[in-house]
Amino acid sequence: MTDTDDDIDNNDAKQDQIPTYLLMNNKSFVHMAQNIIKTIHSINMNDIQQTAVSMHHIAAFHVEKQVTEICLKTVTGTLQESENDLIEVDRRVWPMQVKPFLLTRGKLTMVPIPIATTTMETHTEDEQLICKQILQQRLQDMNQKIEHYQQQLNEKKNSLIGFTSTMEEAIQIYVQDYGVRLLEMKRDLNIAIVTYNYESEILERKYSQDAPNQYQIEVAKRLIDTKRKVEKFKRALLELKQEVFYNKSSISFDSILVSMPTWHNNTTIKDNVPQQLLNKYKKLIQYKKLDLLAIHISQAETTYYQFQNIFDYELSKMWQNHRNLVKNQGMTTSLIKLIEQRLNNITNRWKDVYNYRIDYFLRNSYDELRHVNTNEKEQTMKIVCFSASLIIDTTYRFTNEQLQLLGRGPTYVPPCQMYISSSNESIDDIVKKQYAPLKHQLMSLFSKYKINLPLKIELEEKTYNKFKDLFLKPISSNLYQCTLYEKKLIQSIRYSLNKNNLILRRTADNMNTIYVGNMQDFEAKVNKYLTRSDEYKVLINMDEENNEQPLYTALKNMIEPINSLLEQLKTHKAIKDDLYNRLVADPNKVKLPYLYFLPNVFKGRQILIITSKQSATSKIDKYLNKLLRPLADEKLYSTTFCDEADFIRKFNHYANIEHRLRPTTLFCTIKISNYYTMDIHKNMIDVVGYFLTDHLAGNKLGPITILTIRNLLHLFLHNNVFYYKNKIYTFTKGSPNTMALTETLANIYLFIWQKKILKEIDQNIEFFGRYKDQIFFTWNKSSALPLEKFLQDIRENHSNVRFQMLIETSVQFLNAYIENQQGQLYTRVYHDPTIQRYTLPYVVGHSRLAYSDWLLSALIRAVCYCSTVDEFQQERIYLELTCLINGYSLLFVETHVKHFFNYFHAQTMRYSRHQSTYNKFRRQWFNFTAQQQELSEQLQKFDDNDRLMQFSYIYDFGPKCRFNRDFRRLWSEYFKQHPILSEQGSKIVLTSKHFHSLNTLLAAQKRSSTIQQ
Repeated sequence: MTDTDDDIDNNDAKQDQIPTYLLMNNKSFVHMAQNIIKTIHSINMNDIQQTAVSMHHIAAFHVEKQVTEICLKTVTGTLQESENDLIEVDRRVWPMQVKPFLLTRGKLTMVPIPIATTTMETHTEDEQLICKQILQQRLQDMNQKIEHYQQQLNEKKNSLIGFTSTMEEAIQIYVQDYGVRLLEMKRDLNIAIVTYNYESEILERKYSQDAPNQYQIEVAKRLIDTKRKVEKFKRALLELKQEVFYNKSSISFDSILVSMPTWHNNTTIKDNVPQQLLNKYKKLIQYKKLDLLAIHISQAETTYYQFQNIFDYELSKMWQNHRNLVKNQGMTTSLIKLIEQRLNNITNRWKDVYNYRIDYFLRNSYDELRHVNTNEKEQTMKIVCFSASLIIDTTYRFTNEQLQLLGRGPTYVPPCQMYISSSNESIDDIVKKQYAPLKHQLMSLFSKYKINLPLKIELEEKTYNKFKDLFLKPISSNLYQCTLYEKKLIQSIRYSLNKNNLILRRTADNMNTIYVGNMQDFEAKVNKYLTRSDEYKVLINMDEENNEQPLYTALKNMIEPINSLLEQLKTHKAIKDDLYNRLVADPNKVKLPYLYFLPNVFKGRQILIITSKQSATSKIDKYLNKLLRPLADEKLYSTTFCDEADFIRKFNHYANIEHRLRPTTLFCTIKISNYYTMDIHKNMIDVVGYFLTDHLAGNKLGPITILTIRNLLHLFLHNNVFYYKNKIYTFTKGSPNTMALTETLANIYLFIWQKKILKEIDQNIEFFGRYKDQIFFTWNKSSALPLEKFLQDIRENHSNVRFQMLIETSVQFLNAYIENQQGQLYTRVYHDPTIQRYTLPYVVGHSRLAYSDWLLSALIRAVCYCSTVDEFQQERIYLELTCLINGYSLLFVETHVKHFFNYFHAQTMRYSRHQSTYNKFRRQWFNFTAQQQELSEQLQKFDDNDRLMQFSYIYDFGPKCRFNRDFRRLWSEYFKQHPILSEQGSKIVLTSKHFHSLNTLLAAQKRSSTIQQ
């Protein structure tokens, strides 16, 4: 953005010039014209072109006339009325836009006409008269041209046989959309600029008329000049970010050097190598482009912040001199008011220039219409030509429309699916479906707490009426057409996947990325994994000739022993009747878990996922986890990191508060690779038994004994099964990673295992902790060899726990890069090179809300992880670009980033590079994360005590926040005296869920068997 960005020409109105969008080689024009003439042979392409050109020139001269009228008003001093000002000045101003008119007139008459191009220049009355006459003559000339082209248009229409009003309207719409609209945009900006210049000139004349002293003149000049630069560089910065959102850049990428991968015999990748490698190369270029843009944005931020600081200093200094009554450096009320008006004028002027440039260059891409080959021009401007949310490992080529939808990622939820799923359903029926989950949850809760019938009927009725009032609204016709289009597109993708034997999955890295590959290759890898693994075995093979029992019978036969053992526990008084009823499995409701895999593309393997909801062991899982986890959390607390923020806060305290990090300190990380399947079931049960014996005063935990817990664990571990390809598998080690109890058991098991490390090297360890399957600790001996030998001995003697270890002065742990720089701790966010960059995470539910929470969490992680302000600012820009390039608007990004900095009233920290200021800001967020952890622990206690009430409903569109607010108000009103359901006694969590995400609609993760989930 330059100083002349507000100087908009109007050359489009030149007589006899055919605009680019009306040329015969313009694809859009040809398409429009052919649609008109395809049913009539008496009209040809030239006729359509001549008609459109006349329409264009009529509109163009109307636009130019409107600008000239504004210029005439400024010259005559009638643009704005005088507001009874005490300071009277000459209100006649010659705008810059009249300069070409006057030059042309001067050449024609050979009369030298002075042209005022700077402020405060005055003109004689003769000069004023000449300028006025020239503009009036210009208006007359334009009226004549408008009449000429209107007559030309009428004659052309009358000469065409079969030309209808519908045809004329189609041409008019095309001319308006592709030509006139951009002229109107230029007109609006020209008029705004003339008006701002006029206001600025009048204000400056008033300032001079008020007889300021030299100091007052200089301070005004400094403030105005600096403010102009502040607004200019601020808008330039915002424009850079908008370019990312619109996927177009004015920055040259010629400096980017990325070597083309080669294949055998030095053949380039474009010839005959897998498509995935070509896509990888394209994405590498895209990352380089975004990295370059990040550098430009960082530089733009620095420039803007520099001038903003200068302006703030100048303004503060002016007020300081004024309040301190410095001699000859005071300011009168009238002068201050005039300066404020000038500053507002500058802000509004640059805001309008910025909005024009965004609308003209980015939102509508009118600059591209000036090029004959628009497609080529668009390609050169694109930042991302290949979606980062899509990995295609197949030679099959999807259509551009299919790729565009798939590029939204598995998180994307096509809107209003319920409105087109059944044409026979009324809007009222659809709203009932959306409300149904909430109704069921309310009724279950009311029954559990024995709420009297009239009260629960009244509350449920009021809740539904409120829901219906807010969400019982038909969708617009445009939204309906869009929804129908996406439904057909999804059906076409399904057809393509099935026809070409392709598989579609979200990736295992939990990013918003879709993988498409060959079904046969994918299943071959899965079968290979299952065959080689010692963690599962085939329980029943439905394909064997001697196996004639159907799946339902096989499932029923597996449920009966579970219920039989529960019956025995009840008979022997090990569990009470109510607990037995809670744990017993209902054969009519139990569903057989199924297996599916998520591709870990960059690591060349698959991650196994097993459904567990409504399985035969799901009730036991829920009960035992609720029983064991609170005790486990309490005993493991001192050696456990709750999350990333907890780890870095504790380690920062160790290194920078307690100053215990030495120049020779080494870091060790351990990654458990079989976290969920570390040992056989008997050993796992024994370890839990030892743990309970060591940490309980008696032999009971809650209402049951340790022996009963062991028996229930036996039922749980030995009866977890899953179905895959006509085979039922059972676990030989561990249990499904989708069941909560599995992680609790793994934590207890590792707590016992890691004691071996703590016992041996406790005197040499100053910092130790674990987060799930990752361990981090420090080592302060002079050499790492004893530690390496010790850990290798553990690996050999306890081979059931498989792990990788790293002992260095710099390591990666929980997405953090940690380095010991001669006794000084250096940390920053670590980006795993195997995970695609500038990609959002995979989320479930309301994606916009989820990404709002993610962005705030990512910013908090950035400030906690980054020990230097430069690293933090770089990471912040990376997060902003990630949101923008994935389709989240600049308003979305700015709102959340501003909220992040404003939370501690640190607005200036956003662009600051001062390390000391950043250190203070960072400490505030460390304290915040500690408080959030306490709140999280309190929420967990509510859940442990059955005081966490979770509700949900299906959401498409409408005032969700308003309904949530009204629901809470109703709840508080009805239960404010209830001992449990009141605000003090429980916590209410109300969430909205979408109907189906793209992942659910396309992944096809289960077969059609009725016994499966």
